[in-house]
Parts: sequence; C-alpha cells; structure tokens
Amino acid sequence: MPKSHDYAATVTWTGNTGSGTTSFRDFSRDHVVEVAGKPRVEASADAAFLGDPARLNPEDLLVASLSECHLLTYLALCSNSGVVVLSYRDEVRGVMAETPGGGGRFTEVVLRPEVVVAEESMFAKAERLHERAHRDCFIANSVNFPVRHEPQITVGS
Repeated sequence: MPKSHDYAATVTWTGNTGSGTTSFRDFSRDHVVEVAGKPRVEASADAAFLGDPARLNPEDLLVASLSECHLLTYLALCSNSGVVVLSYRDEVRGVMAETPGGGGRFTEVVLRPEVVVAEESMFAKAERLHERAHRDCFIANSVNFPVRHEPQITVGS
C-alpha cells in the first residue's frame, strides 16, 4: 500500500477594515498562513487583485513551490547518483492568464536552474537528472499546466 502524507495549515483573513466585505474595494486581502511549528507567512492577493505588493501571494507561493520541489528532488537524485552539486539557483517564472468572468489559470511555469557541478565528468548525468527530477517532483505532478525546465549546468573550479 502506498504511503500517504498529510499536510495542514491554517489560513486566517486579517483584512477586515471595520465593515467586512460590504464593498469590494473596502477590505484588505491580507491574511496569515500558519503551519504548526513553522514561521508564519503574512500574505495577500497580488497587487493586480487589490493586494499588498509587499506580501507574498498565492501565485508567488505556487511558482516557488514548483521550483523548490524540483530543487529538492534534483539534489537528492544527484547525491544518490554521484553528482556533486556545488551551487543551484533558479530564476523561475510563471504565467497566469485571466479568463472572462473573473477567473484565471496558470498556463505555464518555466524553471531556469543554474547548476554548478564539481567535475566535468558529472556534466552529462547532471543534465539528465533534471528530466528525472521533473518526472518525480510531487508538486509538478499535481498541477494541470506545463512545467518546463531550461537548466544551465557549468563545472566549478
């Protein structure tokens, strides 16, 4: 029987400015995300949707979680395959398109990891492991839009 893992969070709206949601423009989109034993995240909507641009928003967190999942999966695969990664940085970008009627959906996320490996002999394997990391990533397997990756691998000195 496959293992299952449960995740729980509490999301609390903190944006009641005194009159609740009596007017669409008169309430704040601010909220707090809490997970037991972890730092609290003060979040909001995207500024385009009347949120606080200084706070993380759900779209930021979705894009970041795809990048984090790939990172962690990739590092584990490299470690288990003898590829020594010296550094990893991803400039991830996501595109969300609004739909008529007020909805929207992500159309694509592109990961652009810049990876430095210890030796030239590790280069080809390091490149191939990105494909496997993509196939194994829990978060990428859970979304209904393309998640592409365009890795750049170099050899450290």
